[in-house]
Amino acid sequence: MKLRKHLQRWLLLLGFALLAFCAAAKLHQQILSRAAMRRFEDFKQSALNTSPQRNPVVQPVASPPDFVLWSRQRTKQYEDSLSNKLAPPLAVIRINRIHVEAPVLEGTDDLTLNRGVGHIAGTAHFGESGNVGIAGHRDGFFRGLKYIKVGDHIELERPERVETYIVEQLEIVSPGDVSVLRSRGKPTLTLVTCYPFYYIGRAPKRFIVHATLD
Repeated sequence: MKLRKHLQRWLLLLGFALLAFCAAAKLHQQILSRAAMRRFEDFKQSALNTSPQRNPVVQPVASPPDFVLWSRQRTKQYEDSLSNKLAPPLAVIRINRIHVEAPVLEGTDDLTLNRGVGHIAGTAHFGESGNVGIAGHRDGFFRGLKYIKVGDHIELERPERVETYIVEQLEIVSPGDVSVLRSRGKPTLTLVTCYPFYYIGRAPKRFIVHATLD
């Protein structure tokens, strides 16, 4: 009798042990499953972050400046500007016939115009239908404009596309004549630099290039 009770108690304990083991095994499986899912999600997110874009945006890059026509002072100011970090260029302007090439940056402050040419605030932005104004120094990036002619092609390379403008008009105006930057009712580009090109001191005039989108 005692042996039977002892055997029943032992079987009951064994049953509880088996139930506890099964519960622990199921919990362990769930924990492993959740961990595996987390690892999979982490791997998937990592793959999305590191996989190359199908259509990456390529920023336009200008060739290093040719200092042959530049003044010594402007050359030094350009070299000094390289220690400053600026935003990527909006575009690169190229006038191949007269060997003009420069990055187009936003603004016309001293640092910007020492590093490249600048988009004039208040004028149309690239891709708009108005008049895009770009200013540059006559003894630096825009020195070559002294050779420009009506009919020349101006190329603007932007991250999204390359546009070509045809020079329609050249004029010399006073510094306060902002009418040259007004909209012309079609996509246009206006280049502005000081004039005369080799004037000593603060130049009294502005040299203007008007071009229309081809």
